[in-house]
Amino acid sequence: MTTMTTSVNIGKKPAPVTLSEAAVTKVAELLAQEEGEALALRVAVKPGGCSGYSYEMFFDSEVLDDDVVREFDNVKVVVDAASAELLTGSMLEYSDGLQGAGFNIVNPNATRTCGCGSSFS
Repeated sequence: MTTMTTSVNIGKKPAPVTLSEAAVTKVAELLAQEEGEALALRVAVKPGGCSGYSYEMFFDSEVLDDDVVREFDNVKVVVDAASAELLTGSMLEYSDGLQGAGFNIVNPNATRTCGCGSSFS
C-alpha cells in the first residue's frame, strides 16, 4: 500500500481521507471518461447499512463552504464536514485482481464492519 504524498491542502482542516497511488490512477481514469466540468470525487458517510453507517462515493461538481477539499495529483477529493470526522485517517484503496476490481476504504475509526465491506460502525 503506497500513499500519495503530493496532496495539496485547501483549507486548514486535516485530510479526512488519503488515496493510494492505484486509487488516484483509477479515479483519474474514471474522471477522464466523464463529461463534465471540474468534477471531484466526493466521499461521504451516510447513516444506514447493516453496521450503522455506509460509505458513499460519487463525482460531484459542487463544493460547499464547509467541505474539506484535498487534491492528489489531478484528482480533487471532497468530504463534507460531518463525514470528515468519521473518516479522519482513512485510506481509499483500489485493487484489480482475479477476485474482482474495486475501491475499498480502510478506516481506523471503524469499530465494526460488515461482510459487504461498505458498512461500518
